Amino acid sequence: MKTPPRSVLVVIPRRIGDVLLATPLIRSIRRAWPDTVIDVLVFEGTQGVLDANPDIRRVVAVPERPRFRPHLAFLMQLWRRYDVALSLVPGDRPTLYAFVAGRWRAGLLIDTRKERWKRRLLNRRVPFDNLDTHTVRMHLALADALGLPPRPEVVVTWRDEDEHQVNALLGAGTAQPIAVLHTYPKFNYKMWHRHGWLDIAQWLAARGFRIVLSGGKDAAELAYIADIARGMPPGVINAAGRLSLGAAALLVSRARVYVGPDTVLTHVAAALGVPTIALFGPSNPVKWGPWPRDHAGDTNPWRRCGNQRKGNVTLLQGTEPCVPCLLEGCDRNIDSFSDCLQRMPANRVIAAIEAVIGDGMRVLVAADSVIG
Repeated sequence: MKTPPRSVLVVIPRRIGDVLLATPLIRSIRRAWPDTVIDVLVFEGTQGVLDANPDIRRVVAVPERPRFRPHLAFLMQLWRRYDVALSLVPGDRPTLYAFVAGRWRAGLLIDTRKERWKRRLLNRRVPFDNLDTHTVRMHLALADALGLPPRPEVVVTWRDEDEHQVNALLGAGTAQPIAVLHTYPKFNYKMWHRHGWLDIAQWLAARGFRIVLSGGKDAAELAYIADIARGMPPGVINAAGRLSLGAAALLVSRARVYVGPDTVLTHVAAALGVPTIALFGPSNPVKWGPWPRDHAGDTNPWRRCGNQRKGNVTLLQGTEPCVPCLLEGCDRNIDSFSDCLQRMPANRVIAAIEAVIGDGMRVLVAADSVIG
């Protein structure tokens, strides 16, 4: 576009990880058009990942399953409020939101006969690739459509009050390195086994780590993490349900190592440059692997198969020949488990942890010897 617009709406009504991975596009817009105001439309419950983001004026949250009349009223209020609207999801509702909101619209579009009716709703269309292009790069394709230089930087932020939460959680006066373990993904098909977490906790504790368990406020998640904490070494801090997402990000920023499944906090750890061990099963790493800090945006960070290390992130994958199947568990639903993760041995994860912390731990041991 020759003239910067006064206002842009970025439409990303999906899961919280998708919202976080939209921040490189938002950062690209902000850097190219510093005087343009940027709003973001998301599903309710996902907006916390954008708290304190300096690139955004306002977050607009809509219910995932809205009632007809309030939703119609919302659409009427949205009508042509923005100079530009960008749909980062090729679904019907996101494309409709962009059409309603923007005087000029661009979006991702699946190029099939069934989807082609959406062409009439968009001024510029970018073909959507769900297999071979990372989500960050897919979003940045819209920056290219606008003629903007891409900024492949996943933006993680927190507020001042988040620091108070973390300081209260950790206390003062300890120089122990911190290991953050995120044991509970939202869906069973992304879950690693309980005894694996217990084994790596014992290994980390024996090497002087202070272990912190991260987690959200969902009742099932709280119960699972409380149970697993009881089997871990003394001194483990159970932070589940006690921190905002910004505070959890700040906590992770202080970690010497982070271990977690395919979930938003794993993306946060990767973006912050923390040594990150990501446990992947049926999900496609090419599309959803954590974006390592400072990774250039011209290539995907990950291959589809195999254990890999890129920058500050180590991605461990199941070894079964079906991996990644791209399906939701071995029973093909989000409540089922994935054999590739359930069979992943703890010693593989421990070896990956040791590889990324080895040099740092040698420095810590040497320093302790000098002090002693």
